[in-house]
Parts: sequence; structure tokens; C-alpha cells
Amino acid sequence: MKLSRLTLAAACVLAAQTPTKSVWDGVYSSDQSKRGQSAYASQCASCHGAELTGGESAPPLAGAEFLSNWNGLTVGDLFDRTRSSMPANKPGSMTREMTSDIIAFILSANQFPAGKTEMAHAGEMLKDIRIDAQKPEGK
Repeated sequence: MKLSRLTLAAACVLAAQTPTKSVWDGVYSSDQSKRGQSAYASQCASCHGAELTGGESAPPLAGAEFLSNWNGLTVGDLFDRTRSSMPANKPGSMTREMTSDIIAFILSANQFPAGKTEMAHAGEMLKDIRIDAQKPEGK
């Protein structure tokens, strides 16, 4: 009996940690992406390039390499990494709102569809959104 309760508890924890949404579900708004484009130009483009193609010491934020690096992770992982380490010359200086807007722009640049609501401004809430390089069947 103890084993089955333990197994059930482990299954519940695993289910709580498994993302239930995908970037293909329209997890940001068009307006948010537009704000993110402006913020990206001022905060990110000098290192990551105006076209998000990367630079001498910064990886690309659009295209196959970006998708390969982030496939299977969550938008929350990307948010947390961006928020804590960017911009490189002043890590952690961007607001949560600015970080979400920039990530919305990055998702848009990677051809993920916009939705009707804005993306949340908290990494914990974004852990529920999986980055899928390929569109899952049925989406």
C-alpha cells in the first residue's frame, strides 16, 4: 500500500512538472511582439544581430541552431536565462515585462503563431509552455 501511494505521489509531481502548452498554441500577442522588437533593438541587437542571427560571442536567437538548442525546454527556462544573464554588459537589468516582450519577439521571429493574450511576466508561469521546434501533430 505504501508503494502505491508513493508511486501516485511521484506521478502527481511529474504531471505538475510536465509542460501542457506549446509555443505553437499562440502564447504571446502581436502587440507584445511589436514592443519586444523595439526592446530587442535597444537591448539585444548589438550582440545577437539585428536579424537575430547571432554575433561573434552571442548565439543566434532565430533559426535552426536556436531551435535545436532550446527544443524540449520551456519558455520559462528561456525567460529565466534571459532575465538573469542579459544584456551581457548589465545582466539582470531588464524588467520582467521587457524580458517577456523580447521573448515574444523571439518566438515571432521563429515563426511561432501569436495568440490573443500576452505572455506572462513570470518565469514560473512560463514553465508550462514547452518549446517545440516542430509543430506537434494536432496543433
